[in-house]
Amino acid sequence: MHMKNHQTRTVYVISGPAGVGKSTISTALANKLERSAYISGDDISHMHINGRKKPWESKEELSLIWDNILSLARNFVKYGNDVVVDYIAFPQEAIWLYENVKDLNVTVMYVVLWADGKTLRQRDEMRAPEQQMGERCLILLNEFHASGFDRKHLLDTSGKRKDDIDEMIDEIMSNQRFRIG
Repeated sequence: MHMKNHQTRTVYVISGPAGVGKSTISTALANKLERSAYISGDDISHMHINGRKKPWESKEELSLIWDNILSLARNFVKYGNDVVVDYIAFPQEAIWLYENVKDLNVTVMYVVLWADGKTLRQRDEMRAPEQQMGERCLILLNEFHASGFDRKHLLDTSGKRKDDIDEMIDEIMSNQRFRIG
């Protein structure tokens, strides 16, 4: 059972390497939307307690995380919410998500937040020690380069400050270059 809602909903997939501002931008975006849900891929990942593997070392673990993100996203959309997914999503994962929600008549916006390696290192060092990603930031930067993603999905956050968040959110919400499908 779900509420009927004829308004087209949007699923925003906010991606990028560690330290680029995914959580900050995603939370602010979810707060700006009238009816919204925020899905943290990291929180979904940590729901799995015993037997959990690192998602970047296990295809099965990564599939479990994405299946759970998909289930939650579909449920929130059915109940009339826009959804913001905050997780490292490569193009194939964003396209897979789109393919699995398009029957709900939703728009999927895929945004790869970006920053140069120096900026990522500086931001990572400002995190609490237990949250620092270290070299993983740069590894992910290289993985994104290798993934062959379409540069139209890039939103550079280098040199951006908290004062620029509203401007970045407006661009994410309105710029059709981020749209998949």
